[in-house]
Order: sequence, then C-alpha cells, then structure tokens
Amino acid sequence: MSAYLDGLNAAQRDAVEATEGPVLVLAGAGTGKTRVLTTRFAHILLTKRAFPNQILTVTFTNKAAREMRERVAKIIGQPAEGLWLGTFHSLCARMLRRFADRVGLQSNFSILDTDDQLRLLKQIMEAARIDAKRWPPKALMAQIQGWKDRGLMPGEIPPDQDSDFANGKAKSLYADYQGRLQTLNAADFGDLLLLTTHLLKTDPEVLATYHRAFRYILVDEYQDTNLVQYYWLRLLAQGHKNICCVGDDDQSIYSWRGAEIENILKFERDFPGAKIVKLEANYRSTAPILAAASHLIAHNEGRLGKTLHSGRHESSGDNVEVVALWDSEEEARMVGGRVETLRRDGNALSEMAILVRAGFQTRAFEERMITLGLPYRIIGGLRFYERAEIRDAIAYLRVLAQPADDLAFERIINTPKRGVGDVSLRAMHNKARTAQISLYAATEFLIASGELRGKLRDAMRNLLHQFEQWRAMLGREGHVVTLATLLDEAGYTAMWQADKSPDAPGRLENLKELVRAMADFDSLQGFLDHVALVMENEENTDDAKLSMMTLHGAKGLEFDTVFLPGWEEGVFPNQRALDEGGLKSLEEERRLAYVGITRARKHAIISHAANRRIYANWQSSIPSRFIEELPGEFITTSGSASIDKSKRLAAPVQFPVMARLRGAGTADQSQPTGRAAKIPVGARVFHQKFGYGIVLTVDDDRLDIKFETSGEKRVLDRFVERHGT
Repeated sequence: MSAYLDGLNAAQRDAVEATEGPVLVLAGAGTGKTRVLTTRFAHILLTKRAFPNQILTVTFTNKAAREMRERVAKIIGQPAEGLWLGTFHSLCARMLRRFADRVGLQSNFSILDTDDQLRLLKQIMEAARIDAKRWPPKALMAQIQGWKDRGLMPGEIPPDQDSDFANGKAKSLYADYQGRLQTLNAADFGDLLLLTTHLLKTDPEVLATYHRAFRYILVDEYQDTNLVQYYWLRLLAQGHKNICCVGDDDQSIYSWRGAEIENILKFERDFPGAKIVKLEANYRSTAPILAAASHLIAHNEGRLGKTLHSGRHESSGDNVEVVALWDSEEEARMVGGRVETLRRDGNALSEMAILVRAGFQTRAFEERMITLGLPYRIIGGLRFYERAEIRDAIAYLRVLAQPADDLAFERIINTPKRGVGDVSLRAMHNKARTAQISLYAATEFLIASGELRGKLRDAMRNLLHQFEQWRAMLGREGHVVTLATLLDEAGYTAMWQADKSPDAPGRLENLKELVRAMADFDSLQGFLDHVALVMENEENTDDAKLSMMTLHGAKGLEFDTVFLPGWEEGVFPNQRALDEGGLKSLEEERRLAYVGITRARKHAIISHAANRRIYANWQSSIPSRFIEELPGEFITTSGSASIDKSKRLAAPVQFPVMARLRGAGTADQSQPTGRAAKIPVGARVFHQKFGYGIVLTVDDDRLDIKFETSGEKRVLDRFVERHGT
C-alpha cells in the first residue's frame, strides 16, 4: 500500500502524510511540487480518509488539472472519477450553476468572453452619454475586473479604491453593467469567482453545504492567488480546516494580473497552528546555479525564507557565467555563437532557451538566429514581426513607400478608429474596382467627388494629407524620424496608451524596438525588403528548436542551457515597474531573476551590454543591481565591456524621438553633465530628466538617488550635478 511513498525524500513525505489541519508546503523551484501534490491526493484516498468527491483540488490551468488527474489515476490504479478538480473558474462555475437562483441568475446562464464584455460595456457607456474616445471602454473593463479580483461588488468599493474614470462614474457604470448582465442571464469570468464568493459569504446554508461536501482542500500555486480567490478558499476552509496550499513565495511574479504575495506570507496568521513544510532539495539544477539563485533572492525582505540545495548529491557543475559586452548587437552575436557551439557539440536546440524581461528584446536574437539558419520558436507569443502592433506600423510604412498597396492601406485605414464602416469601405472598393485604380486613389476620388461626407470625409482627407507630409519628411529627415513622427501623428501611439490591458505597455515597447531596428538600414525600402524576407523565412519543421520567451512565460519550464540577456538597470529591473511600484516591484523583479536562473539545469549565462541603442542614439547602460547581488564564488565573468570608457561613442547621431513613447520603460537617456568632483551620500543633486534628489548610496560611479518627484532610481554619477553642500 505504501509503495507510492518510497521515492519521496523526508520533507516530501512529511508534506504528504500531514493530512490533518492547515498545511503550507513551501516548494522551491525543481523540488518536486507536483509529485507531492498528487501523492498527497492519492494518500488521502488510499488511506480511506475521504472519497474522491470529498477532496477539492484547485489548479491554475486546465493542463495542470489534466496532468494531476492522470497521475492520481496511475497511483491508485484506476480512473479517478467524480473529482472536484480544476481551475478556480471551472470549480466556481460548477458551484454557481447549482445555486444560480440565489444570485438572480438561472442555472443555464451564459458566460461572456472578452469581446462580449466590451460590447456590453460600450452599450452601457453610450446609454450614460460617456464619450468612448475620451474614456476608452477597455479602461473601464480593466477597472471593473480589478474590483472583481479584489472581491468587491458595486456597493462595496471603498473611497481609496475608487476610480476617476469618466469623472468618478465608474462605480455607477459597474452597477449598471452588473444589472444588465443579470437581465441577460449572463456572467463574465470575473463574476464566476465574485458571485460564488459573495454567495458563500452571505448565505450560511450554501456555505454549510460545501463544508459538509469537502473534507480536504488542496491548492496549487498558492502564491499566484488574488484576493477574491483567497476569500473563496478561506470561506471553504472554515469547515474541516484541512487545507493544504503548495506554493513558492520566491516565484510570485504575477502582481500585474492581480496576484497577492501577501496571501502566502500571512498563511500562519490566517490559519493558527498551521504546519509549514519546506521543500529545499532541488532535483533540476547544479549546485552553483542553486547557490547563485539562493544568494540573489535572499536580498528580498518580503519572503518566508528557504535555501535551495542540490538533491542530486552533486557539488560539481559550471558556475553561472556573467558576460559583459560592448553593445546589444555584440550580445546577440555572442548568444548566437554560443548556441552554434553547443549544437555542434551535440546539445539539442530544444534544450536551450533565451529568456528576456520584455517581448521587444527578442527581435535582435530572432534576426541573429535567422542569419545563422538556426530554427527557433517564440513560446507564449508571436515572432516579433508577426505581432499586431508591428504589422500595423509596417502597413503604414508600406503605404508610405507604395500608395497602391491596397492590403496595407485597408489594414490601417481605420486603425486607430476613423469612422470607416463596412458601407463606406465597400464604396471605396467598388470605385477602385470599376475605375481600376488603387484603394488609396479611390479614396481620393470619393473625397473630391463629395461621395464621402461629413466626419468620414474630413478624417480621410486628413489621413491622406498626413501621408503627403510624411513622404516629404521621409525625403528630408529619413525613415527613422518619419516612423517615429508617423506613429505619433496618426494617433497610433495614443491608441495604445489609452488601452489599459496588461499587454499595452509591452506593445509600446515593441514599437520603440521597431524604430531601433530601422536604424540599421539605409532606406525605408531596404528595411521593408528585409522584413518581407524575414516573414517569408519558413519555420523549420524539425521539432528541435531554440526557445525564446519572456521570464514570465518561462515559469514551470526547464532547459539544460539558459541565456539571460539584458541585465541592465532600466531593462531588468524594468524601470516602469520601479517607477510604478517602488520597493515592492523591485522585489518582484528580483523574484523574476530568481525564476530565470532556476530554469537552467546545467548552464546559466547572464549578459549585459555597456551600450544600448535608444532609437538611433547609443546610450550608456548600467549593469543590473542583480548582478552585484550574485555570490562571487559561484560566478565566472567574461566579456569585452571593460574597454576604456574614452572609446565610447562620444557624439552619436541625434534623432528626435516620439515624445509619448519616450518614457515607456527605457533606461536613463540624459546627456552627461560633465561633473568633476565625487558626489557623497546625502548630497542634493540635479538630474536633467528626474529633477532634484538626495543621494542614498554610492557604488563606484553608480548612485542610488531618492528623487523628489520620481522616486528612487539608480543612475551614473556623470548624469547628475551637485546642488548645495
């Protein structure tokens, strides 16, 4: 009977056999978390502590639920039927359908997808006479989802969590939206948790029903729960109190989508007498990799504390390598060269990965891999030139170069919105077809003939006039400046700035990267030809491909060799995250670094560049503070960035940049002030971009400064001047 326990180490077995009362299993990276969770489930069944339908098991993905069901069935030797096992949303939907009438719904209620939600919100706003151009419906949807993630019904929103959307009308719009959902017998995904939690909180009979139903609760990835998920679990656990949460506070990296690290940090306060089991034996990585990761994450204050060690009884292995490079282009060449060498030595491409902090960073590596003929895949996203915002921007450029490009013109004619509906677009197509002219020329004709009227005529006339101006600018100032100006003046940048979805900032960063990419080409046509060739490059059908992804997308994966490029201040840690969240965000950025390093089984190669191109300008970069926090005895350094600073590009070619894009997560771009004397701790200084501040710490030529208006930042000392004594 107990053979399933034989392969467990002491801590894993303790976590499995501690069935009664609240248990928190702190499972470090690669410590066998999934095995513990499934074995615990099977242990409860095989020791006859509960029937299968008396165990509530919560996972974060359907894939994890399927895998767990399969593993449990294998251990118990028969199909696992009648389980309450699934994601938060699927389990709540099951509960809500049973008691739908108690929240004003019928059991056959519809679940709206994102498009349906947005369409309904637009109707609500229109009825309230709110200008959707000034107050984007997506922003309202994000605000409402934020309230639902915190478990707040329309009448429960406190003043400090209110919104200034539409001059303070967001709460009333939320109430109208919920009322309309009820009329339609519908719920959105946020409602599945919100309404179920509200029901458990306000209806003792329903709560008692589920207290009787569930003898045990198992929760995976507890560090990623948001507040409403936390409330739901706490209410259900009040019955038998046999709740076991498995998670890793050091891998809590999803605050941007509502996750609250405090949920796992306060587990012992929420459940007095809780047993804490730490899984610290890592079966994935070598000892030097684990030592480096543990030393780095120890700099975080907001953690429960554990130290990973090798469970394979191996002290050998390569140190984590830190490569200092002259510029970002050399970084791409270095990674490409290493990949080629590893492949030549018999290592599979599928066992290598490039993990970046932001999606825009993949472009340089994608182009390098294409040049070298090395197949790659983007995990969790599209290749750079396939992304919607990049396709849109390139469509603008194609029309700029060739007005007769109908496919490109049709793509951007109503992006951003210019009032072009199906009827007017059909008229343009009909004219183009009958007169055998381009769609662009047909639009000109319909404007001149008066067949396009009112606001649409004005919008189209303005767009075509703008293209004339941009073509003139192309001849005067070049393609880099023209694209920057075009995206700004066309309203495309503003469109993404107004978008409040979590991926909007990343899209702005991608647009900045596109402008940077253009600087490598002598002409617009040369760039467009390059893009066409890149897009035409067929994916190698061989399954062996190098993986590229963001650090967020890498959680749960592992590879023999991991490249971690761009470890510079402003890139990683990300400047936007620091500006918006301060110390709390810095600690989450450090957890991301920990996740990145612990994806590697054998080799982890971190790199940073002394210079990065910001648009067409080369700017100095500062190595990430995370590099300084790595333990010297487990790090090997190499590279070319130690070149004399006097050899740096002293007078880069200057190009104007998009004002609205300039602040989207870039490093310090100011020009040096020419300071001569060393600046001490406590000195008051002035920075051209960040204003006045006080020096907190000094490390060689790097200063940590608390600025009066923009918070704490790290900058090079030559970018500030001292004020006062």
